[in-house]
Amino acid sequence: MTVTDSSPPPSGRDSLTEDLRWRGLIQDSTGPDELRALLDGSAATFYVGFDPTAASLHVGHLMQVITARRLQLAGHRPLLLVGGATGQIGDPKESAERSLNPPEVVAGWVARIREQLAPFVSYTGENAAHLVNNLDWTGEMSVVEFLRDVGKHFPVNKMLAREVVKARLESGISFTEFSYQLLQANDFYELHRRHGCQLQFGGSDQWGNITAGVDFVRRRGAGPVQAFVTPLVTKADGTKFGKTEGGAVWLDPELTSPYAFYQFWLNADDRDVTRYLRYFSFRSREEIEDLEKETAERPQARLAQRALAEELTSLVHGEREMAQAVVASQALFGRGSLDDLAPETLRAALTEAGLVHVAQLPDVAGLLKESGLVPSTKEARRVIAEGGAYVNNRRIAEVDATVGPEDLLHGRYLVLRRGKKSFAGVELRG
Repeated sequence: MTVTDSSPPPSGRDSLTEDLRWRGLIQDSTGPDELRALLDGSAATFYVGFDPTAASLHVGHLMQVITARRLQLAGHRPLLLVGGATGQIGDPKESAERSLNPPEVVAGWVARIREQLAPFVSYTGENAAHLVNNLDWTGEMSVVEFLRDVGKHFPVNKMLAREVVKARLESGISFTEFSYQLLQANDFYELHRRHGCQLQFGGSDQWGNITAGVDFVRRRGAGPVQAFVTPLVTKADGTKFGKTEGGAVWLDPELTSPYAFYQFWLNADDRDVTRYLRYFSFRSREEIEDLEKETAERPQARLAQRALAEELTSLVHGEREMAQAVVASQALFGRGSLDDLAPETLRAALTEAGLVHVAQLPDVAGLLKESGLVPSTKEARRVIAEGGAYVNNRRIAEVDATVGPEDLLHGRYLVLRRGKKSFAGVELRG
């Protein structure tokens, strides 16, 4: 990845601040004028943090990862913090106390997440990114040092005023979670002291923690520093962004296949996709506005969804996996060759659709019933007779048709389709 220099934008092109605001990426900030001067000025060092609460980041983290990439492309220096310390504590939830994960588990997650962050930024050049772990400075601090050097700067009445803390006062909140804000605030101070960090950003749910960090840096006699938060990503239908029927959409291909990742964006609601383009795409303002217009005029073409799915799948999983996902999405509906699909892509796609396992191959009618595409063998025979049944994109003409080993893709898979849009997979085991 090539990182641009930090010279002012040429005439007619938005400044970084204007671009971020047009995309809706700045929900709140400390001192808009000071933030603009920092973002649109010479190279500044910024940080964004990720707590290792699972073995992988998910698409909910993409807002911060991609925003960090934007800032680096504009000439600023990223510090990507993975919370080896804060990940052992956990930011308070409104519902209940978090379960504490063993330190060795958190350490393993830290390593995996550091690897996942690597493709999004450049580690070379004048504004090279740097990965940091807050356990490096928090782990060596004694309890007395923490209370004297950090705790004394935090009025308890202000900490009690936090919405998430107020929501937990009745049911109870431990000192462990109550102190999380102090740890995160100290991160900003340490990064300012060690690396000259001038800016922190994060999701809007972190606004209280982030502004506490800005205030703490000031109270320690350092700074000035600035901060902003991005909006939480929502879905128009009220469901949580980044969730599907199968659970979270992860960046780790072992947890969410590149095909499923591609499909998540391809299936974005028309009401959401234009916002997602602004948040996540690196296309220019003109290109995005053209896609927004085309989506409004021809929503059935899903041009915005395809553009976003291809761009993000390439960014997260690479060009090859993106190309395979595109081929799979076409071939499964009869618009391409199934022979072009790698076995892992085919299996991932069929798993998403519904993959059944059989020890032997019944006739096609039996397969349609086993796969759940029809409720009964009688209905399966009717669908075949009417010309609506396909095996590996080949229309089945005979109601008593069978399949054999020679029909299996990669020696083990069959793709069944009813009509144009309903398909399922069969895997022969035995």
